[in-house]
Amino acid sequence: MSKENPDAIQMDEEMTPEEQGQALRTYENDILGGLLAAAGFREDSDETKTVEIARNGVVFFTFRIRPLSEGEYNRCKERYTTYKRNKQFGVRIPEKTDTISYRSALIYEATIKEDREKLWDNRDAWRKLDVLSGVELIGRVLKAGEKDAVLDLIDKISGYSVLEEDTVKN
Repeated sequence: MSKENPDAIQMDEEMTPEEQGQALRTYENDILGGLLAAAGFREDSDETKTVEIARNGVVFFTFRIRPLSEGEYNRCKERYTTYKRNKQFGVRIPEKTDTISYRSALIYEATIKEDREKLWDNRDAWRKLDVLSGVELIGRVLKAGEKDAVLDLIDKISGYSVLEEDTVKN
């Protein structure tokens, strides 16, 4: 074991290749288990959080959110970004991002499916509030500060607000 990482596998120079292989196999299942657990963050119910929308002490509704992957953040951003072709280089470059819709899309995407269907995909609410999608409904229903608080929570459970003890050690 090393001083920097007491749990690290120590390979002695005096170990035979067979002994080194056995030491690695002993820890392989632990490593694989850790990788699979880390990859399954989306399905982990411990990482979902309940959000209450309350004003003046009255709770209007609640919904649950889950962590988002980096790809989901990126897809939401691309969906609400307009691009312009740069004539000099012949490539598309981002021109403008509709940040209001982007922020609403993140909340929509992070809302667990069951709650999304009841709240944001509620066709009766769409008709009454004259919107065409769940993303627009979020923009109509939530105040800017409420959206900001929900987005902070999404970022936190998605790993963007990493606590010191959760960081990768070099």
